[in-house]
Amino acid sequence: MSHRTLPLNAIDAFLITARHLNLTHAAHELCLTQGAVSRKIAALENWFGFPLFERHARGLRLSPQGSALLPELRSAFEHLLIVAEQAHVQQTVVRLKAPTCAIRWLVPKLLYIEQRYPELQIALTTTTDHAINFKTEPYDAAIVFGTHLSAGDLLFEEALTPVLNSALAAKMPLEKATLLHPTRDKTDWSLWLAKQQDFKPAMRKNQHFDTMDLAITAAIQGLGMAIADETVVAEDIRAGRLQRPFALSIKTGASYRLVLRHSANKADGLAAFRESLLATNPA
Repeated sequence: MSHRTLPLNAIDAFLITARHLNLTHAAHELCLTQGAVSRKIAALENWFGFPLFERHARGLRLSPQGSALLPELRSAFEHLLIVAEQAHVQQTVVRLKAPTCAIRWLVPKLLYIEQRYPELQIALTTTTDHAINFKTEPYDAAIVFGTHLSAGDLLFEEALTPVLNSALAAKMPLEKATLLHPTRDKTDWSLWLAKQQDFKPAMRKNQHFDTMDLAITAAIQGLGMAIADETVVAEDIRAGRLQRPFALSIKTGASYRLVLRHSANKADGLAAFRESLLATNPA
């Protein structure tokens, strides 16, 4: 079979699926449907003539051939990305990984950075993964989130407070508002409620979301009252999209930090990116 028929656009789908071993997660990262990811992998398997994954009831597992091929394909793909990026001699591409929960805070910062440094292009990938492994992931920089973090530069500490839109606040007592939860376990609301005595919500209506950003968006649209990080929603509050009905905020012990890959050929660009992001953050 001619090398020209190799489905090159399916290699990225294979690498990402191999990292997650989950089609749903891979589809989310690639911004494709699960079916589209499956078709890309099937096309690559047809070209090689052997399966890359073993399908099981509990998910995916790399086949022996897929396991053997993965390191070589990953290395070749990353080399291809490096060569392509180096071709942009007038521009440094900073591949940034960031959790979706920080996106409302991050996007205005990126606009400022690209205006200040037009030679920088920030290639943003959002994910529900809060960590980074530069040995296995093709990013130059990452915003990580969690407790007991010490690597990199502190961007801000998580501090939770309720928020809702003004129309909802005027329409009903706060105690009767639907509570919007950024996690399935209600942890964030529970932390905040445990630190105050005056607000006793009915808790009859609850909506649960997979990310804080989705809960905040629902609050802006008037679905209920969300618990959110005060730094993440600061711009929404300044713009009048949300309001804080309570002054109290509770620190969770978690923080957002910026970490960078050591990269000699991008050292100047990464230094400019770091300096600009830290210059615009509230920490």
